[in-house]
Amino acid sequence: MTFNDLKLNKFLLNALDDLGFVHPTPIQKEALPVIASGKDIVGVAQTGTGKTFAYLLPLLRDLKFSKERHPRILIVVPTRELVKQVVQDVEKLTTYMSVRVAGVYGGTNIRTQKQVVYQGLDILVATPGRLVDLVMSGTLRMKNVKKLVIDEVDEMLNLGFRPQLMNVFDLLPARRQNLMFSATLTEDVENLIDTFFNQTIKIEIAPHGTPLEQINQAVYHVPNFYTKANLLELLLHEDETMNKVLVFVDSKRIADKLYEWLSPKFIEKVGIIHSNKSQNYRFNTVTKFQENVYRVLIATDIIARGLDIAEVSHVVNFDAPQEPSDYIHRIGRTGRADKRGEALMFVSNAEEELQMAIEELMKKTIELVPLPEHLEISTEMIEEEKPKMGGDKNYLRSHSLKDSKGAFHEKLEKNTKVNLGGSWKRKVKNKKAKKRSGRKK
Repeated sequence: MTFNDLKLNKFLLNALDDLGFVHPTPIQKEALPVIASGKDIVGVAQTGTGKTFAYLLPLLRDLKFSKERHPRILIVVPTRELVKQVVQDVEKLTTYMSVRVAGVYGGTNIRTQKQVVYQGLDILVATPGRLVDLVMSGTLRMKNVKKLVIDEVDEMLNLGFRPQLMNVFDLLPARRQNLMFSATLTEDVENLIDTFFNQTIKIEIAPHGTPLEQINQAVYHVPNFYTKANLLELLLHEDETMNKVLVFVDSKRIADKLYEWLSPKFIEKVGIIHSNKSQNYRFNTVTKFQENVYRVLIATDIIARGLDIAEVSHVVNFDAPQEPSDYIHRIGRTGRADKRGEALMFVSNAEEELQMAIEELMKKTIELVPLPEHLEISTEMIEEEKPKMGGDKNYLRSHSLKDSKGAFHEKLEKNTKVNLGGSWKRKVKNKKAKKRSGRKK
């Protein structure tokens, strides 16, 4: 099947031809006719399978020219990076169409975004928090929204956006088409569907937790942070195929520490991205990685979803993810567009249970690779790896009973005074005493 078989208009077909796309992916092939029918759908497919085009193509095909100022299509996504990516995808597909699109997100000047929204839009792409801000300010009205798309909804719920999503649902007109796309179908997502969607059709391309077949997976058992850093450095020096490496860590602190370790050894070839970095820094870093300026990008899970980073050769799980499903999202950044990909995971003793949970989810054992013989094994531990003492440290101390008076003690001197009443009562009492003493006998 080609895109010509999906009854797209000539404007979209020309844009797809310019992009070099001929054959739709499975999620695109299955979702397009259902979305075009006007029914609510939930699309479940792994990262990197073309979910964004799966909803954009039918929505753009049916979008008519309008001078309405308020948007008719609303796309809600969890991160500012994904906002930018979706806007770029809309612009690519509408090269031969007249469509007004903009993206709004937090962490930047809301006044500029108000001006863009006020000028009029057909499609608005937004993060939940900034969307609610614009509605509450009176700049944005939702009365014309006919199509609602929630992309990466499971990640949105994981990031704590449930209250904002509830507000969004309350602000939208009751009559609308709901489209929800996700890589996983969690219990929270199911509850959301049952509450707000009508007669939903579920399109599930890959079973939950199934890894992409074109990704080779391997795991190293590594004792601690410094040995993991030595191993990554060694692999980068010795394996020339690791030319575009996405490294996932569990925290911003670990990301910074690993960046400090690697950047002097691979000068101007290592980038870092996490939520403490400014918006422009994050955008520029991702761009440099996409354009192969950076060979290595160290990241927290903030960009595990949605971003279209082409030709990632290797995904390295420097830390095993706390949630098994996050492993699927991470490794989905490689092995895209029918190319082979490589996924490595470094697992310490404390993380072996996480590895077991991942393997149980995938119903597959990840190949264990022995550590290189010339790898330098470190015994030094960082603060996060040191054993923690629980509770109050003072509870182990023995308390001396020397000079103890038990539960009884004499009152302090200030507490032995007799309560004579307030100053006003004392004055009255003194006056009465003077009068009595001055009477004639």
